[in-house]
Amino acid sequence: MIDANDGGGLPGTVPDAGRDDVAPDAAVPALARRDFDWNLLHTFMVIVEEGSITRAANRLLLRQPSVSNALKRLEDRLGQRLIDRAPGRFELTDQGRVLFDECRDICGAIGRLGHLMTDAEADLSGHIRLAMASHVTFPPLDEALADYHQRHPLVTLEIDIARSSAVVQTVLSRQASAGICLVARPHPQLSYRILFREHFGVFCGPRHRLFGRRDLTMADLAEETFVSFVTDSPQDALRAVSLLRVHHGLTGRIVGTAANLEEVRRMIVAGLGIGALPIHAVARDVADGLLWRLPPEDDAPPPGGPPAVDIFLVTNPRTTLSQAERTFVDLLVARVEEAGDDPFVYPEGMEGSA
Repeated sequence: MIDANDGGGLPGTVPDAGRDDVAPDAAVPALARRDFDWNLLHTFMVIVEEGSITRAANRLLLRQPSVSNALKRLEDRLGQRLIDRAPGRFELTDQGRVLFDECRDICGAIGRLGHLMTDAEADLSGHIRLAMASHVTFPPLDEALADYHQRHPLVTLEIDIARSSAVVQTVLSRQASAGICLVARPHPQLSYRILFREHFGVFCGPRHRLFGRRDLTMADLAEETFVSFVTDSPQDALRAVSLLRVHHGLTGRIVGTAANLEEVRRMIVAGLGIGALPIHAVARDVADGLLWRLPPEDDAPPPGGPPAVDIFLVTNPRTTLSQAERTFVDLLVARVEEAGDDPFVYPEGMEGSA
């Protein structure tokens, strides 16, 4: 959470606001820096990034009523409704969008102060915060982490797992050193470097009626219930997976969705339905008999073959990285560049376009 005392106000606030001898603007409540709870800004930013009070509470490790109350306190303090909330509706108001843009810079700058102060130390120290999509299986990243820790054991590391959209927002708000995730639509203020391309296969679990069958075609999957990622749509990061279902006419009912790979995998293993997972990430589960690979086969050409999805390293050119952060990002990029101009492709030997 943000820990800020009398250090400044929101852009446009009146420094003497709150004094009895100063008349505030009748239309906008004055903000007194000494009695304003700056943690409310951080809570508001997480609510917007998650798009849900419940998900924000889970991320902040708070109870849902506490998060709802924090939003109400902020709206009351500002005298503005920030989010339109109703069943099936969650949208920022015009005032909410303005505040969110300001919060990203305020919260990001405050959170980074401690890390930036370590640059002058003789032995490299500091803190690195990576925001990542779930279950990123990428050996060069593991090698970079091991190598970096061996060289700079005083540097601490924090890895936050979140939906890809939340990863992008965290990097954009300068709360993370870098992000690793899928990208639906590149943000113009961020830089992207492809790390690897992974292919998705369709799988079922041991309790499913298709488990263990080798005589299947895509037609056999047409009406099977499906487990999916929340980003599995033609407009989102897993567009390629969505188009695969459309191409083959997989019209079965979606019975389960989740934002991370572990929970999608859990529902598939439990037999709720079939679903798409990164082939290389679940290879051990297949070998252990927890998952069974279904069509399409690896040699099927796109768009009917295994869909390909690119994973990116996301950085913010506006973020002033500490020496520890710069050194790590440079090391990871160097590991990727060792492979040449083409991105890593998993499983090895496969080709495809995202």
